[in-house]
Amino acid sequence: LHTTAGFLKRTGTEHRWLERHFKDPFVKATKQQHYRCRSAFKLLEIDDKLHILRPGLSVLDCGAAPGAWSQVAVERVNALGTDPAVPTGFVLGVDLLRISPLEGAVFLSEADIADPSTLRRIQSLLPAEKVDVILSDMAPNATGIKELDHQKLINLCLGLLNLSQSILKPKGTMLCKFWDGHDSRLLQNRLKEQFQDVRTIKPQASRKDSAESYYLARLYKGK
Repeated sequence: LHTTAGFLKRTGTEHRWLERHFKDPFVKATKQQHYRCRSAFKLLEIDDKLHILRPGLSVLDCGAAPGAWSQVAVERVNALGTDPAVPTGFVLGVDLLRISPLEGAVFLSEADIADPSTLRRIQSLLPAEKVDVILSDMAPNATGIKELDHQKLINLCLGLLNLSQSILKPKGTMLCKFWDGHDSRLLQNRLKEQFQDVRTIKPQASRKDSAESYYLARLYKGK
């Protein structure tokens, strides 16, 4: 009986997820506009409002797989040189997972952003060793324990903030995902120490029942 009840519960949950997934307008738009996943619309919305990506900028996309944010970045910074009237940008994506090739972007697949050797590889690939924008849609493998998962993601973001000291240009921008919890303020305060302007954003493409939000930190104070 327990096994049957568990099966019914799981399949009921899966059914509701699938139903919501297929009704999701962002899922439909993802297919129509040929983005690799719906998360592209989170970055598109943020950039439409706050203009963090411009032609000619260099971008580091952390947690890039499957590549949807890199797709947006390639378009917005003119990485393909499609518009000859504006500067050509550069996009580098990094992930522990394998990322399928994308025209206009350079990918470091199966690379740990926390590994010092990855930093050296990143710097060797960048046109000027530093970037204008760091994007992070990274997330740890979820344990299902809300507070533990929250702490893991905050630690990823703090690690990325440390990395920015070596790789982000002065007045640069960092956009990072976090899950709400008691350590969110710690990350926010650390960002405020390093950037002149820090704000919290929850795009419409982030599901309402999700604890996910983003910190947008602008005007990096580093040298």
